[in-house]
Amino acid sequence: MKLAGFSLAYFLVLLDTTVLTIALPDLRASLGGSVAGQQWAVNAYTVAFAASLLVGGAVADRHGAARVFRAGVAAFGVLSLLSAAAPDLGALVVLRALLGVAGALCLGGSLGLLGELYPSAAARARATGVWAAITGAALAAGPLVGGLLVDLYGWRAVFLLNPPLALVSLLAVRGIRSPRGTRPIAWHAQALTCAFLGLLAEALTDSSLIAGALCLVALAALLITHHRTGATPTPAAADDGTAAPSSRDGGAVMVRARVRVGGSAVPRGLVAAAWPELLAGAAANFAFSGALFVLTLLLQDGRHLTPMETGLAFLPLTVPMVVNPVLTGRIVARHGARLPILAGLALLAGGLAGAARADGLLLGWLVVIGCGLSLCFPALMAGTVANAPAGTAGTAGGVLNAARQMGATLGVAVLGGFVAGPRPLLVAAAVTAATCAAYLAAGFRRSRRPATA
Repeated sequence: MKLAGFSLAYFLVLLDTTVLTIALPDLRASLGGSVAGQQWAVNAYTVAFAASLLVGGAVADRHGAARVFRAGVAAFGVLSLLSAAAPDLGALVVLRALLGVAGALCLGGSLGLLGELYPSAAARARATGVWAAITGAALAAGPLVGGLLVDLYGWRAVFLLNPPLALVSLLAVRGIRSPRGTRPIAWHAQALTCAFLGLLAEALTDSSLIAGALCLVALAALLITHHRTGATPTPAAADDGTAAPSSRDGGAVMVRARVRVGGSAVPRGLVAAAWPELLAGAAANFAFSGALFVLTLLLQDGRHLTPMETGLAFLPLTVPMVVNPVLTGRIVARHGARLPILAGLALLAGGLAGAARADGLLLGWLVVIGCGLSLCFPALMAGTVANAPAGTAGTAGGVLNAARQMGATLGVAVLGGFVAGPRPLLVAAAVTAATCAAYLAAGFRRSRRPATA
């Protein structure tokens, strides 16, 4: 019941990334505004969500996952009610950005609870599979639920769905208590990280030179701050101060960084431990999101499908993402994260290459793509949380999801920015996934060698 409760909250977070897109024509008729303003009604949420992921994870690790989770879910429900009553487009954009911040708190708390309630690696991997199956349903439900609600009640009904589901989630997790962490939050580094991710998303989405220049400034300041922290990587230590053995899941070595002065947004040991998952997550989202953008244009512009028909056409892709993660969790529990990550990337590359060559129905290739994603994504989350240093599960999940969000933004910006037809772009996405799989296969083999102090 508790697992379903905090999974339901992340379901809401993912649902809001896609549910408003199909409501834009009705939104334009109701509130008016420019095309750029309507785009920001959608992008404000995803940009704020991506930029706040690290903060959400760090706050959950510091102040307790359960406490932060409940605050994020409650804020998400209240802000959804306010969004449904938005008087104009500007107010809606601001509320959508605040919803993105609340969504980041929900995710950080959800991942922290996942690590706390399922301390053993095998149980956590199985729970991650269930969590991914419930949240994966949001990808299938977004276009369909959005189209149905808009057709019946208008765009405001899209937001009225959230409050009752948020209340159910809060009731499901009542009584859970989480310990507070001891690692201080480096707010200056977190602010710079948020600024960098937000400006990068804006520069890639709108091709803004000003945002790109400010993004480089934020990155330089972030690197200077990180360099001055004086962090010294050391092997993970037990709570009593004795050295603890290294932990490996799929070949990644767990290392903890002791920070002497100041603080950085991300512990250096965390990145060292989870680099295969971070790279795979960014590459998989780059290929998938870019291909999804291209396939949407192909179905609507090339085959003249309506938005509702397009959502139905993508069901063969999204259904495996609802059904298969439970099986993936069992595979990770028994064999580790390496096998499903590599197999998922390989299936994703094969499905995209097949879709590029298909002249008729895409159904079979969409199923292959969905199976690849349903292997890759849950294994990425399970591997990242398992290899994170103690007390940083929320931060680890935030880092992974930030990498995935940036990969998705790059995929849409890069592949969507070319004038080439859909086939070459799908091939480019397939090559990206295949190259990452080949590189990680070699990297996993190297990192499986026993580590020395």
